[in-house]
Parts: sequence; structure tokens; C-alpha cells
Amino acid sequence: MAIGEQTYAYFIPAVNLMGVGCHKEIPGQVSILGGTHILLVTDAYLGRPAGMADEMKRMLEEAGVQVTIFAGAEPNPTDKNVHEGLKIYQECGADMILSLGGGSAHDCAKGIGIVATNGGNIRDYEGVDKANKAMPPFIAVNTTAGTASEMTRFCIITNTSTHVKMAIVDWRTTPNIAVNDPLLMVGMPPALTAATGMDALTHAVEAYVSTLANPVTDAAALMAIKLIGENLRNAVANGSNMKARDAMAYAEFLAGMAFNNASLGYVHAMAHQLGGLYNLPHGVCNAILLPHVAKFNLIACPDRFKDIAVALGENISGRSIRDAADQAIDAIRKLSSDIGIPVGLAELGVQEKDFPVMAGNAMKDACCFTNPRTAALDDVMRIYQAAMA
Repeated sequence: MAIGEQTYAYFIPAVNLMGVGCHKEIPGQVSILGGTHILLVTDAYLGRPAGMADEMKRMLEEAGVQVTIFAGAEPNPTDKNVHEGLKIYQECGADMILSLGGGSAHDCAKGIGIVATNGGNIRDYEGVDKANKAMPPFIAVNTTAGTASEMTRFCIITNTSTHVKMAIVDWRTTPNIAVNDPLLMVGMPPALTAATGMDALTHAVEAYVSTLANPVTDAAALMAIKLIGENLRNAVANGSNMKARDAMAYAEFLAGMAFNNASLGYVHAMAHQLGGLYNLPHGVCNAILLPHVAKFNLIACPDRFKDIAVALGENISGRSIRDAADQAIDAIRKLSSDIGIPVGLAELGVQEKDFPVMAGNAMKDACCFTNPRTAALDDVMRIYQAAMA
């Protein structure tokens, strides 16, 4: 935590619904927000005929709300997805947005909403707090336990001209209402459960070692790490384990509370480049990079990594701070291995020739500015290299 004059801001949705069955309260929340016609933003899988989007539409229509579905959010949503959705929002006369899915649906919905009220192109809003007007009323309904985009001010959109993920960090993109019902997460396959769970762990770890960490974000981050260490393996092994699913829903939300306010670090700055250039799954990229970036950061805050080891259930009795910090990184590696995360970036088709461009773009990413250790271009390239195998 910084010493001296420092202001800490805290961002969170106005209403957060948690617990088994809480999604049934959505129609009432729509009424409170005054919505009459919803643009439901989702992905192709949830938007398939008789899929979860149709079920949500039916529930809302039974409550007297008109719904138009846009199922065009790609796994790494693009500027084109945003403007396709915006066109439908404008043509159908919607006055409210509801996202259904994981981070891709939520981020696409945020992009649609911010341009709907502020105008221009989504590319205009890359950076911090570039919008001047509030989004339309916005409910984010989460179906994964990882990104926490349903409750954050972060919106990540791929620029299709540069193949770089734009980090849009704006408090105006924070949903009015976030919904985390583990009943909606039961259908996640093991690989997605693993990837999103490691995404949540990365959020918590990066927030805990961030230069903007504070007592509020620390409490959320450490509890998130503890819950993930205790429950992610069980959620991957048995997706119908409601105790594990519920715990992971709380874990990803707590991790979101932490990084939404303390921000992130080089894991995310580097993973964004992999997603933008290769269209790779974000959670898997984070999981592979996390131990390597942690090893780089360790000398800046070994006491913090010692705390992470304890939160992950490691016995550090009699060990030095440095040894305990190393144990935290080993525990992260073991968790990734247990749940089937690929060992290195080479398995995903990443090529060394792209390191200079990716490293240069990572150093411009908004997430890198709160990393606990300052990195040079060569440092970032070495981390990419180490993460190849």
C-alpha cells in the first residue's frame, strides 16, 4: 500500500444479486430500472434456439418486457461486434441492455451501451474514463466464474484493424445490477470452468500485489484466493457440485471487487496481446503467464506472495519469507496442472517472432501501470519466452 498522499476510489454495481436461484429476481429489477424493451446481448452458444437466452427472454416477456436478442458477442469481442449490436439496439428501439454470459457478452454489451449514449466509435473510448454520459440501464447476468466483468468498470474490446485488445476502463461501464446465480453456471464444461477459475485467481493475485492495493481490496483478494484454492478443483471435477459452484461464484465476485479498484498487472497486459493477435482464450493465457509474471514480481513484494501461499492453503511454518513466496508460485503451478491448463504458450500456437510487437503493446496496456515491479521491453519478452514451455 502506498505511503503518503493517495486517493483510493471504490467502484461496484449499485445492486448485486448472489446465491442459488437469484436470477428469478431479474424481472423485478428490470421494472425498478424502468426498462420496457431490452437488448439481450449474448454469445452464439447461449443464443442458440431453445438455449439460455431464449429462456431468459421468455421469463422477461412473461413479465411484460419486450426483448430483442443479439447473439453476436464473440469469445474475444471485437469493435465490429459492438457496432453490429449497436445497430440492432437502435433499430429495435431498446431502452435497456441485459448481458447474459461471461466476459465476452458483458464487454460487448458495455461497448454497445457506451457508444449508444456517447456516440462515435468504440475505439474512441480506449483508455481511462473517456465517456461523458452514462450508459442506458444495464443488468449483467453472469454464467461463468472468472472474468467478473458483470461487476467491473473494465471493458476489453479487440481492435480488428490492429489486432490489439483495447482496455476501456470507465466507471460509466459499471452495470447497474450484477447477477451471479450458480444455477446458471452448472452447464460450464470442465475446460471452461478451469480457465475462468484461473482468470479469477489471476485477478485476485494481481490485485493483491498491485501498487494500488489497500485494506479493502486486500480483504477481497485474499478471500477470493482462499475460496479458489479450496473449490476450483471440485468445480472442475464435478460441475454439478453446487457447493463448489456457489463458492466459485463468490470467489470470482470478490476477485472482481479487488481488481476493479486496485487494478491489475503484467499478466493481463501480456494476455491481452495474446488474445488480440491469436484470438486465444483469455483465462488460459492468464493461467500460463501467472507463475512467470509472479516470479518476476516476487522481489518487489515477497511478503505479499507469502500471504498468497497461506491463502492457497500452503503450510509455510518455519520457512523464510522468500521460501514461502516461492511456495505460492509452486502452488499456483500445481493448481493449473491439476485442472488441465496447458503447460506453455507454444501449445497454443504462439510464435517467438511476435514477441517484440506483443511486448511493446503490453507496455502500453493500462493494466501494466499498477504492476509492483517496473519492467523493460526485454523483461516482458523474457517472460513470454519463459512461458512458451
